Amino acid sequence: MKSRSSLLSVLMALLLFVSSCASTSTRNPNIPEADTNGTGPRKTGMSKTAKGGLLGAGGGAVVGGVLGRVIGGKSGTAAGAIIGATVGGAGGALIGRKMDKQAEELQKDMQNAKVERVGEGIKITFDSGILFDTNKSDLRAASMTEITKMAEVLKKYPDTNVLVEGHTDNSGSDAINQPLSERRAQAVANYAQQQGVDASRFTVSGYGSTQPIADNTTVEGKQANRRVEIAIYANDKMKKAAEEGRL
Repeated sequence: MKSRSSLLSVLMALLLFVSSCASTSTRNPNIPEADTNGTGPRKTGMSKTAKGGLLGAGGGAVVGGVLGRVIGGKSGTAAGAIIGATVGGAGGALIGRKMDKQAEELQKDMQNAKVERVGEGIKITFDSGILFDTNKSDLRAASMTEITKMAEVLKKYPDTNVLVEGHTDNSGSDAINQPLSERRAQAVANYAQQQGVDASRFTVSGYGSTQPIADNTTVEGKQANRRVEIAIYANDKMKKAAEEGRL
C-alpha cells in the first residue's frame, strides 16, 4: 500500500508539473466556473482541453495508463479508466473540446448528479440514495428522469465508451454488498440502453465496499460511499479521428 501511494504521489506530481507549463492558458468559456446542480465551485485556471493537449501524444498515454492503474487497481475505477484512455497531444485537445461541450450539457440537464471533467473524459457520480431504496437495486421513478437526461446527451455524442460502476459502504457482508453493487450498476446501464443508447458502448462493474471515497465510520461517509459512478471517454473511432485531425 505504501509503495502504491508513493507511486501515485510521483505520478500526480508529474502531471502537476506538466500542467504548470501552461499557466497562461485560458479556461474554456463554455464551462462555467461554478455550477448549480450541487457539484460545488469549479476550479478555475487551465481548461481540460488545454491539459489534454499538454500531455503529449506518447507521454500522455503512458502516464495516463499507469496512473489509471494506480488509482483503480487491477480493474480500474471511473477516473482511472478515463485517465488510462488518454490520447494526449493535439488529438487530446480535440477530444477535450468535445468533452467540454458534452459536460456542459450534462451539467445543465442533470440536477441530482455530480458531473466532473477528468482528463479527456467525464465522470458522473450518483448518490445511491437518489437512485435506489436501501438494499434495493430497482431504480426509483425520480432517478429514471436523471438517467433519461443523461441518455439523451449520450445519444448526441455516440463515439464514446461508457463505464458504469456500483459501490456500497461497508455495512453488511461482502456476500451481500458485491452483488448489490453489480445489480445497481447494471440497472443504470440497462435503463440508459432502454432510452436508446447503444448497449455495445457499456461496460458494467460492481466493487462492493472495496473502493470507499469517504470515512465509513460516519453517517456522511457511508452515504458518500454508496454511489454509482459513470465514466465517459473516447472510443477508438473518436481517438483515430482526433489523431488525424478530423474531429
